[in-house]
Amino acid sequence: MNIVITGGAGFLGVRLARTLLAQGQLSLAGSAPQTIARITLVDRAQPPADLLVDARVATVVGDLTDLLRPGIAGTAAVPADTQLAFHLAAAVSGECEADFDLGMRSNLDATRALLEACRALKTRPTVVFASSLAVFGKPPGQVLPEVIEDHTLPTPQSSYGVQKFIGEQLVADYARKGFVRGRNVRLMTVSVRPGKPNGAASSFLSGMIREPLAGVRAACPVPADIPVALSSPGRTIEGLIRAATVSDTEWGPLTAMNLPALRTSVGEMAAALGRVAGTAATDLLDWTPDPAILRVVSTWPGNIAATRARALGLLPDTDFEAVIRDYIRENPDAIRLPVQP
Repeated sequence: MNIVITGGAGFLGVRLARTLLAQGQLSLAGSAPQTIARITLVDRAQPPADLLVDARVATVVGDLTDLLRPGIAGTAAVPADTQLAFHLAAAVSGECEADFDLGMRSNLDATRALLEACRALKTRPTVVFASSLAVFGKPPGQVLPEVIEDHTLPTPQSSYGVQKFIGEQLVADYARKGFVRGRNVRLMTVSVRPGKPNGAASSFLSGMIREPLAGVRAACPVPADIPVALSSPGRTIEGLIRAATVSDTEWGPLTAMNLPALRTSVGEMAAALGRVAGTAATDLLDWTPDPAILRVVSTWPGNIAATRARALGLLPDTDFEAVIRDYIRENPDAIRLPVQP
């Protein structure tokens, strides 16, 4: 089997590639397991060294819209024998609000370019599109449903959310026409992400854990009672892979599927940090409001139902303290404070 991962040098792309390579095979859309022969990682940067030296990994560096020429079947970014593409490449929420043209190019134009490249193959490859809970938002003067279901009408309140919702519809229509097998998956906010902060409005939801554990001060730019719907990196990757493996019948409608979410709040996240690393960690949190971030984050829903995902065997994380401990176990070199056993 030959797989493409856009955004393949990013955090989720790298973790997905490592997981697939460790598995060694994949059952695509309900079929018999196939050996993973090649994974093509497409990104603006090179992936880590362990992936570069793996003989099963090919890398393509560049902008996706520049790499994919309309109507051309088989390119370095989407080889002619591609059977599965995970589309993770995107400009994140804060970037899209600051630069409208960047968001439209990276999130809308690139998605259509990928779909056109897959269509040109004429082999109906599977496309797993990483959408976002940001497709849901609280419109001014209105209220969101108490629980967001898979079938709840998206009402995005940011350019990023609008672009992701359009992407969902494009994937669904290309799938309806038989050009691809479409799998739209709505990711929750992923925490705890290792590494450096990115331009997402939700970046602080990792930073408020990651930085204090490293002995560095971190901002909490929203009130403690703000609800959030989270997923650990491991559960997120599990959901992406499961979307690729289920049959069309198991998947059901071409509309997007919500991944399971751990329902918590910013204050509860801070409390979990305290139970793991004590006041030495929580004293490093700066509760300084940032109106720009609050304006975006406060429109996102905190109570997400995942009926379809649960039917596929996908479950949310049990509690945020366990998520923090998983991060510590996976990133021991990033931890500077003593932690409680």
